Amino acid sequence: MTAKSAILSATALRDELTGPRPPLLLDVRWQLGGPDQRPAYLAGHLPGAVYVDLDSELAGPPGAGGRHPLPDPEAFGAAMRRAGVGADGPVVVYDGGQGWAAARAWWLLRWAGHPDVRVLDGGLAAWTAAGGEVTAGQVTPAEGDFKPTPGALGVLDADAAALRAREGVLLDARAGERYRGEVEPIDPVGGHIPGALSAPTTENVDADGRFLPAEALRARFGALGASAGAPVGVYCGSGVSGAHEVLALEVAGIGADLYAGSWSHWSSDPSRPVATGPDPQ
Repeated sequence: MTAKSAILSATALRDELTGPRPPLLLDVRWQLGGPDQRPAYLAGHLPGAVYVDLDSELAGPPGAGGRHPLPDPEAFGAAMRRAGVGADGPVVVYDGGQGWAAARAWWLLRWAGHPDVRVLDGGLAAWTAAGGEVTAGQVTPAEGDFKPTPGALGVLDADAAALRAREGVLLDARAGERYRGEVEPIDPVGGHIPGALSAPTTENVDADGRFLPAEALRARFGALGASAGAPVGVYCGSGVSGAHEVLALEVAGIGADLYAGSWSHWSSDPSRPVATGPDPQ
């Protein structure tokens, strides 16, 4: 049996929703520093979709672990059960189209041991562009029975991320200007982890926010030294867009570990080294 891809198209999702085992839909629309997206969800969402809030349900409280640290497994499990997530029932997550929040939900569920979770490629925008209907109002599902067993995906701490940059490949998923230290709108200092390579996650998708073909992604990551079997790590600002890069690597057939605290954690300790400027030649 061929393994499922980590992503699926709007047309494929529409077929599955009328099939014998329709997936649970989770709406995880979110904007960094933007307004709460629950009103947008209530105004219109995929039929049957349940809203999940990234800041309160897909992350722990901000603090020493970064701006979006990993949530407590018990708290995460409770949030997923409230959203209707079952132990092995299929789940499809989506956001407004950027893909970052949906990837965060995908990564957390995979990390916590869920066996069947995928991302709607292109999000809500792709769904409506394909003629999919939306419905308004709150959806309250039956309680799920999912119980996290963390560890199914690899996680790096600060020391492990520094080692990965020296002995493997560590990709920085943020915008190039933040990697180079030219601007830093959020965290205490600009720059990057020494030895990390710039790989903005925005370059993994097309103009509509849909992932590039697997072959194109393999070529992109291969040029950075990331290939199947290689020790690859990813970080970003706070573990959200980095999850999107891990998803892109998964589409390309390349496994990667996530530094969940990412730059918001690294830069919080002034004793940690900071590099600036372009990629090392």
